[in-house]
Amino acid sequence: MLSMPLWSRVANVLRGEGWNRNFRLVPWLDSLCADAVFGGRQLLKRKATSAAAVLSLALSIGACDAAFRLMDAMLWRPLPIAAPERLYVLSRELTGAGGKSEAGDVFAYPMFRQMRATVQDQAEMIAISVANRIDLTYGSDQETEKAYQQYVSGWIFDSFGIRPAAGRVFSESDDLKPGAHPYAVLSYDYWKRRFGGDRSVIGKTYRAGNEIYQIVGVADGPFTGTEPGRVTDIFVPTMMMKNNAIARSDYQWFRAFVHLRPGVSPSPIRGKLRPVFQAFLEERAKASSGVPERERARFLDQRLLMNPASAGVSGTQRYYRTALSVLGILVSLVLFISCANVANLITAQAAARQREMALRTSLGAGRWRLVQLMVVECALLAFIAACIGGGFAWWAAPWIVEMIGTPDNPARVILPADWRVLGFGVTLAFVVTILFGLGPALRASGVKPAVALRGGDPHTRPRMMRLLIGAQVAFCVLVLFVTGLFMATSGRLMHQRTGFSAERLLTLETVTPQPQPDLLWEQVAARLRAVPGVEAVAICEWPLLTGGSWSGFISVNGSPPGPVPAYLLSVSPEWREVMKIPLLQGRDLRAADTSPGSVLVNEAFARQFFGAENPEERSFDVVSVEGQHKPYRVAGVVGDARYRDMRESIQPTVFFPFKAKYGRATFMVRTASRNALAMASVLRTEVRAGRFPRE
Repeated sequence: MLSMPLWSRVANVLRGEGWNRNFRLVPWLDSLCADAVFGGRQLLKRKATSAAAVLSLALSIGACDAAFRLMDAMLWRPLPIAAPERLYVLSRELTGAGGKSEAGDVFAYPMFRQMRATVQDQAEMIAISVANRIDLTYGSDQETEKAYQQYVSGWIFDSFGIRPAAGRVFSESDDLKPGAHPYAVLSYDYWKRRFGGDRSVIGKTYRAGNEIYQIVGVADGPFTGTEPGRVTDIFVPTMMMKNNAIARSDYQWFRAFVHLRPGVSPSPIRGKLRPVFQAFLEERAKASSGVPERERARFLDQRLLMNPASAGVSGTQRYYRTALSVLGILVSLVLFISCANVANLITAQAAARQREMALRTSLGAGRWRLVQLMVVECALLAFIAACIGGGFAWWAAPWIVEMIGTPDNPARVILPADWRVLGFGVTLAFVVTILFGLGPALRASGVKPAVALRGGDPHTRPRMMRLLIGAQVAFCVLVLFVTGLFMATSGRLMHQRTGFSAERLLTLETVTPQPQPDLLWEQVAARLRAVPGVEAVAICEWPLLTGGSWSGFISVNGSPPGPVPAYLLSVSPEWREVMKIPLLQGRDLRAADTSPGSVLVNEAFARQFFGAENPEERSFDVVSVEGQHKPYRVAGVVGDARYRDMRESIQPTVFFPFKAKYGRATFMVRTASRNALAMASVLRTEVRAGRFPRE
């Protein structure tokens, strides 16, 4: 007995051998195993119907698994930090110009500094910027690569309980003086992916723009930032932010997180922060002399919110939250339809097995014994479908993520296959078994032996099958209705006019270490025009429909600024022709035009500020938030074009002569070839050869 293998002894105990034969540790184990074997034989006996049922369930279960993986990664999965349930993020809400509620979640550093000092005894406030994709090089300029970089408070790793995997992480002393500590900490994911876990990377440097950073450590664990949909590669201190961002109260560029200390509730923290927020708004309003009174009142009416952020916060998460929720509902309905299909199939098969069930009942099988027999068979079907569906979800979820981003700025979502995903898959298989198996099993177990052995009652009505067919039809109609709404919305967005032609258009966003003369930008544009296959080139601050924006209030004939701000965009004289935006009135911009000076306005601007009057050669002032007035004169009126995104209505827009600011601009290149991306590498080489100093 001692030499018997352990597994054999365990099996004997479970069967009752070696114990009293009348005592069994698991009384139903023998019958369960027998039912599993019998159920497998039944599935193999009906290969065609079993394969159809498995395929139907596998596709629907796989769709549910894929949807869960996406929703879990984007909306629900807690950040891999210490006490994520105590993490909150600040946001503000105000009433928009159209009466709709508008929300914002970025703040200025002087306000953040005051807030942190106010609640430091009860919570730690952390500044974390949006993760931006930057160009950097670890060697020469010809070896430029891209990575996601994020500005963070120096005490973030200590507050989040993240230790170094190599080197060290930031401390508060690394984030006290602007520009004093050009250090960088790599995420563990980026360290493994880019450097293969090489510890010699500690101490090396890389250059981003005109700044050289030294790598001081690697953050341990799976932490890759606080933005679902973006994986941060490199962390740098907030004090390394340029453009005097630390001192400017009008420059809002980071999210403010609040990590509560143990035992502290969010209510008192929120109560302490709101007076600081309101005082800062009043101080800003006093410094803005040229803003309309209506806009000033709306600015002061902002409300500070403090929302849970255990799963992180990102624009991608906010933008796709509704779409993911609807996707989850749709795949659930598809699963119900599949379950109804299989339930009908199992019910029909159970009807054909009435004599078998009657014979089992006659031999002494109870009703719950028959239910177990049918449910085990259904569980085998669901288990096989769940395994196949899991493989489908493993492929489908990353494929959906690839569709979210753009080739130059792809979305990256961590989709781990851990206990959460496994637990959901097991639970789903169990639920599916109950949905399509329990009803037919109960119906089959209620067979009357006398009636069944005579061939059944011809007057009985298949009520259950009719009910399942009705449910199936109802679910199908609902899915088709929701799908039709999706198709209609997608069709409207796809066929909605943008106001410009994106065909054969390529954008080259370029960043330089410091602002460059306008002449140098034009020289680079001239080099691009000389490339074979290039039809036209223009320069602008940023491309349309990329989310970038700058606005100002408009004053006509010295009157107070109106309540509706206008979008502002600086463009070169060739920009309108490259974008294929029609000139409706007046003339185009010229190389001799300056800013302030002659500008182009769109139709919405002409209607809003000049009404039925001829806008040509009319003058107006652009009033900044600080109250500065800059005079402009209308040289021409162009057609309306979408500015920020497709969902926003056409807004008044001013196009003024291009002037390079902040060392960045975008070259708009229209190519002769329909495959504009094929020329991207050649054009990028020409931009580098331009040559911007230390580009």
